[in-house]
Amino acid sequence: KNLVDIILTNNGYRVVNLGIKQTVENILSAFEEHKADAIGMSGLLVKSTLVMKENLELMTERGLSVPVVLGGAALNRRYVEEDLKSLYRGTLFYARDAFDGLHIMDALKGGASEATQDAKASAAKAAAASTAQNDSAQDDAEELVGEDAKHGVRRHARTRAARAAAGDTSDTTRSDVNPNAPIPRAPFYGSRVVADVPLEDVFAFVNETALFKGQWQFKQGKRSAEEYRALVAEKVRPVYDELKERSKREGLLTPRVTYGYFPAQSEGNDLIVYHDDERTERVRFTFPRQTAGRRLCLADFFASRESGRVDVVAFHLVTVGRRASEYAHELFRSDNYADYLYFHGLSVESAEALAELWHKRIREELGLAGRDAKELNKLFHQGYQGSRFSFGYPACPNLEDQTKLFELLDPARIGVELSEEFQLVPEQSTSAIVVHHEEAKYFSID
Repeated sequence: KNLVDIILTNNGYRVVNLGIKQTVENILSAFEEHKADAIGMSGLLVKSTLVMKENLELMTERGLSVPVVLGGAALNRRYVEEDLKSLYRGTLFYARDAFDGLHIMDALKGGASEATQDAKASAAKAAAASTAQNDSAQDDAEELVGEDAKHGVRRHARTRAARAAAGDTSDTTRSDVNPNAPIPRAPFYGSRVVADVPLEDVFAFVNETALFKGQWQFKQGKRSAEEYRALVAEKVRPVYDELKERSKREGLLTPRVTYGYFPAQSEGNDLIVYHDDERTERVRFTFPRQTAGRRLCLADFFASRESGRVDVVAFHLVTVGRRASEYAHELFRSDNYADYLYFHGLSVESAEALAELWHKRIREELGLAGRDAKELNKLFHQGYQGSRFSFGYPACPNLEDQTKLFELLDPARIGVELSEEFQLVPEQSTSAIVVHHEEAKYFSID
């Protein structure tokens, strides 16, 4: 969102940046106050797409037809054009990235203030051209960046999950997942805090594809593989190396972790997490089940209550600290846009890297790391046993379940809070449930 602000502002547009987590009333009030030409909304998580849908429906009910531009990692063009356009009486555009947004605004402002059919066609053509210019077919087919890299699902998989909302929880018939999988021994019960994680260890797990191509927008495009490698070596990596050193020197990133192991059993679509006595229920999660195919549900990957076996579940929450958010905001407010883009991208991917690092630690402590792939890139694509799932994604889409994770891990001890929208604060934080079952791989609910 801030990158859109930067790109549009530098190209002569006045952007009213309302910040994050805005209600539709705030958005419409600002639109009227500033007499804007268009409204932009961006979403990172599945829940964001549902909020966008509700916003568009309300705007239609009020008879509004202002041009709306939608973007963010939680969306793709198919979802916007096939699912959302029919809900809104006005002009609706999908912007793959900030440059798409610029092309769309240029097309809209090229004619009358009302978005005509010609403007629509021009904007769509410009957006398509921008996509073709900035991303090769190989990028579209193969790259997993940002949040997608963490969860191993492509954008269309997440938007299908958004259409299904929270998924079906009424059918509790268990899938064909092996109910007798070996249960590893937990190294301890309860949660612990780790506050002395070396930054070098974190940087070793940074997904450079996600950082360079996704966060920093250094994409291969029409360059040959050799030309792109030269670009990375000559321009990108020096920035990366200098920023890592500055982050260590000035304490801009402070990795901290809270994680733990808990006795658990499944019951239908529920995962029951017990106190240390392995009998007293502590919290209960309810997960959706696929309505077709294998009809998978996360609960299926744990021993059932009726089996009499007590399973183990792990949770973790990691952060690179509030200073990362503060410093990024300082750069943005002082118009240091390039530095903001670089540092914000590094801070987000460092949080992801810390999650990867601690996920590996959990696999080691459970005795599963012997199955880890040797190459880091393969680890980013689930080259291991013991997958991690984050709330807000297809298999566990209910963000409100973060409150239960907070009850288990007490992340306030590492400076992380939960917003009213059940999102982690600071934003350079991420949480997950780790499922040890050998069949547990990412799946969508549709």
